[in-house]
Amino acid sequence: MQDSPMMIHYVADPAASTRFYADALGVPVIYDSANFAMLALGPGMRLGLWRADEVAPVAGGQPGAGEVCVALPDAAALTALHDRLAAEGARVTQAPTEMGFGLAFTVLDPDGHRLRPYVPAVR
Repeated sequence: MQDSPMMIHYVADPAASTRFYADALGVPVIYDSANFAMLALGPGMRLGLWRADEVAPVAGGQPGAGEVCVALPDAAALTALHDRLAAEGARVTQAPTEMGFGLAFTVLDPDGHRLRPYVPAVR
């Protein structure tokens, strides 16, 4: 078994989605083609962005039914990321909010998939 699990979002435009995640999270693109891109989210986790009309077999479902969650080191980093994405015109669907698991906000990628940066609650 490979040591790097990957989740995949089916997207309309892999290039636009790749720019969104690479810019939002400051993560490297490790593979890029017209129909598929892969980003390293951190040690042992990758995000694939696959052109939806190229997926075989055809997949159903709606964007936004799940989310990518990314831990940040502190509230200042979370606030700075939220403010930058909002200023760049990202679709913020939840402002920074204290939740049971920590401080978080939610933003949508170009296809409506959720990205939830968070700062874990201290327990």
